[in-house]
This record gives sequence, C-alpha cells and structure tokens, in this order.
Amino acid sequence: MIQNKTKKGKLAIISGPSGVGKSTICRKVAQKTGAVISVSVTTRPKADSETDGKDYWFVSTDEFRRRIRNDEFLEYAEVFGNFYGTPRDIVTQALAEGKIVILEIDVQGALKVKSVYPDVEMIFLLPPTQKDLAGRMTGRARGEDPETARLRLNTASSEIAAAWQYYEHMIINADIEQAANEVIQVLEAKTGAAE
Repeated sequence: MIQNKTKKGKLAIISGPSGVGKSTICRKVAQKTGAVISVSVTTRPKADSETDGKDYWFVSTDEFRRRIRNDEFLEYAEVFGNFYGTPRDIVTQALAEGKIVILEIDVQGALKVKSVYPDVEMIFLLPPTQKDLAGRMTGRARGEDPETARLRLNTASSEIAAAWQYYEHMIINADIEQAANEVIQVLEAKTGAAE
C-alpha cells in the first residue's frame, strides 16, 4: 500500500508538576530536533510575559465550551478553575506530515491522548527535590493567589505518584540542557536518528 511508504509522525507527551521547566525543555527539544510543539488553548488569564498563540491560545470560557461542543480538542480538562485543551486539527496535520509533535499536558490529559494514540511516547519531568519545585513555583510570577499556589504544590505529589504508574520515561530536571538531551535521546530511540 502507498500509505506504508509515507513517513509517520511521532507523538510525544511531556508532563510534570507546575514549575518543573516543561515549557523551557519543550522549546529546547523543538529547536534541536525540529519537533512541533502543540500550543494549548486555555481560559486562564494571560501573564504579562506570555504571548497569545505562542505560549497558549487565550480564549473566553464561552469560546472554549463552543470548541468542546464542536469536538475540536484531542483532550481537555479543568485545572485549578481554568480550562486547558489540545487542538485536534494541529496535531493531526503535523503527524500526517511526518513530524514529531510534542504535547505539554498534564497527567489527566496524557491518559486521554494515550487512549487515542496508544503508541504515544510519555515523558514525565521531575524536580531534583520538593524544595526546588516550591522555589521554582514561587518564582514564576503568574500573579496567582497564595491558595492557588499552595494547591499547585500539593497537586504535584499526586501527579508524580500517577506518573510512576503510567509514564515510560521519568527525567529529573536538575540541568535544563541535560534534561532536554535526555528527552531527545528518548525520541531518537523511538523514531530513529537517521530518518
């Protein structure tokens, strides 16, 4: 069949607790490999340092619900009072073009994607210590109230516990470059560096 001769894309999920460095590592991996990072849609307020369409697509709750009704998300969830979702069309198109697609999503979303794409590569980033994670979270300056920040830190423990059960690869982010290179090694082992 002609379809067998077409290069198939590869889907990878990178998850981890808030503040562990997911976005930075995803960008480094994309720069070094040409992978496509799927930009999520969210209803949370945009931080001053963020750019619409680059960091997230920022939409209203009504617009998000319209997209749910139109089945426009590969997965979506409500997290800390805001909705987050992965646009289905962008992922499907990039995979059809034979690209590596990185989804930066939480454990809940990852399990939904795994049910649709069973061969997805699941990578979880860990902080060196809980204390490191707490320091990174407070240094992010997203304007969250103390209760939300505390909830994020408490949720990190349950995310990490779930990750040990469902993820094939656990990478400690003590050094950004090293962690990014470890992610690339995982992707190359599955896709073949010579392709």
